[in-house]
Amino acid sequence: MTLALEENPEHYINFNHFFTRSLKPEKRPISTNIRDIISPVDGTISQIGDIKENQLIQAKKINYNLQALLGGSAKLAAQFHGGQFATFYLAPQDYHRVHIPYSGELKEMLYVPGRLFSVNAETTTELPNLFVRNERVIILFSTPVGPMAVILVGAMLVGSINTPWEGIIAPAPNRHIYHWHYLDNKVSLRKGEEIGQFQLGSTVIILFTPNRIKWLAELSDKKVKFGECIGQTI
Repeated sequence: MTLALEENPEHYINFNHFFTRSLKPEKRPISTNIRDIISPVDGTISQIGDIKENQLIQAKKINYNLQALLGGSAKLAAQFHGGQFATFYLAPQDYHRVHIPYSGELKEMLYVPGRLFSVNAETTTELPNLFVRNERVIILFSTPVGPMAVILVGAMLVGSINTPWEGIIAPAPNRHIYHWHYLDNKVSLRKGEEIGQFQLGSTVIILFTPNRIKWLAELSDKKVKFGECIGQTI
């Protein structure tokens, strides 16, 4: 509780209020180097690397399709062919707010309905296409190094996914793809600003376009904290 902005547990009105608690800013310093890409969450980097032949790595010997991840949109997927990705697993004990890993402008957002399978290590290694079968919110930004996507994947016991600009997105009342555009209502965010939060554990996937960023070495299976550098622009 010494990390929390509100240290007294009796001041939280319910469990979800406690679970999505804010942290003291000084406990999660944000890398200030203009080239640095930061971790958007507290969590474990389960997979990180290049998007090859429109495939991302879910686990050893298990891949999944980029276009399917992006709600079936060939147009969105084309931006990230040959690019870079990183997958973060948030355990129930982790801080559950999500932040933008690099400064950018909000362009569009999609809600894709789906299942709520667990996303823990055991399920990830045994259930093919896990991240394209689960419910998710896809947030797309323009940045100084091109398009960037931040994907919030739902999981077992996730009560909701919400964003500061639209409120609660998932679960949606109707089980179809929702699409928002922000061409006229500009939302600009500085690196580290909050873009969403989960109720209970889940996964965040970030995507960058090819030849614009480089991940730091030896990040796979590493526990990271929101705000620390995980890569740099080229």
